[in-house]
Amino acid sequence: MTIAEDYQSALNALLDEPVYGLSQSEKKTRLQSVFALLHQHHSQHCTPYHNMFRQPVSHNTPLEQLPFMAVRLFKLFALKSVPDNDVVKCLMSSGTSGQVPSRIFLDSLTSRMQSKALVKILQQFLGKQRLPMLIIDSPDVKGADGKLNARAAGIQGLAMFGRDHTYALNPDMTLNSDAISAFCQRYQDQPVLVFGFTFMVWQHFVSALKTSGITVHLPHAHLFHSGGWKKLEAQKVSNETFKQQLLAVAGISAVTNFYGMAEQVGSVFMECEQGMLHAPVTAEVLIRNPYDLSLVKTGECGLIQVLSTLPYSYPGYSILTEDRGTVHGVDDCMCGRSGTYFTVQGRLPKVEVRGCSDTSSSMGSGA
Repeated sequence: MTIAEDYQSALNALLDEPVYGLSQSEKKTRLQSVFALLHQHHSQHCTPYHNMFRQPVSHNTPLEQLPFMAVRLFKLFALKSVPDNDVVKCLMSSGTSGQVPSRIFLDSLTSRMQSKALVKILQQFLGKQRLPMLIIDSPDVKGADGKLNARAAGIQGLAMFGRDHTYALNPDMTLNSDAISAFCQRYQDQPVLVFGFTFMVWQHFVSALKTSGITVHLPHAHLFHSGGWKKLEAQKVSNETFKQQLLAVAGISAVTNFYGMAEQVGSVFMECEQGMLHAPVTAEVLIRNPYDLSLVKTGECGLIQVLSTLPYSYPGYSILTEDRGTVHGVDDCMCGRSGTYFTVQGRLPKVEVRGCSDTSSSMGSGA
């Protein structure tokens, strides 16, 4: 069998496992095999990766010894491990206007596996029924040029779990009160899905509702949100305050945060009932000292390294982020899910704010 065939077989077998059901020891063994195949593939087909990481990686290489790439490299280089004619989409990710965006090149295999993994993860929290969906964004988020920025990609990924997709905002990011009112009237007595990026939900939905006097009543809604906590921290808005205000202005009591990034679409770390983020069966998280990049102890804060089995078309399976986080334990979260669980403390100081939700200030310039 070829590397590609071995990789697909190993990944499909992993995707057949319960999302949070494998013990950490069993999960690590399975992940090591997939990462060894990915390292070999990227070494053979991505010259920059090959030049950076010449050390051997085997099926026995511990996760903490895998090479990792700084997330910023995806802004500086066009990194891909498949021929140009195999690329089916390029995902653009940047935060603020004037920044160079990350470019993530996806082939059909990577895109398909990302969708499959995302479905398995979110079904654990949403179920399999497609729900009426209110999107806290404007319908022109994709942009006139048709490029798929990370904000649009995030919406597209969640949209498969919804129906009757309704956008809550106008192109100028003001509330579309008519659309919101009509949605509430149609679905006030049944479960609905609400999705938005964290800062946009706070700034353009919660805060806007408080000042506008518009009444929203969605007691059976489940809100999923991600990204933009740096700006909320600057405004002294905690996770608890965020949830309290959503309940006050919209009657939404079910709120789930998740951690993810454009550089590893499909690998999302969902927040459990205990407020912890969980690594799914297809991904892992490590925490490194920001000064010497050594692993820190459980309970200590450091730089987050994310590992995902999904990036085949580009060398993004092991990424050192610019986010700070803390692993709190393994296999013993009170929610009952196996694997690593952690929290995110924000971005590294003196690193510019960027992320999917930060782009509203430049009116959809990217994500």
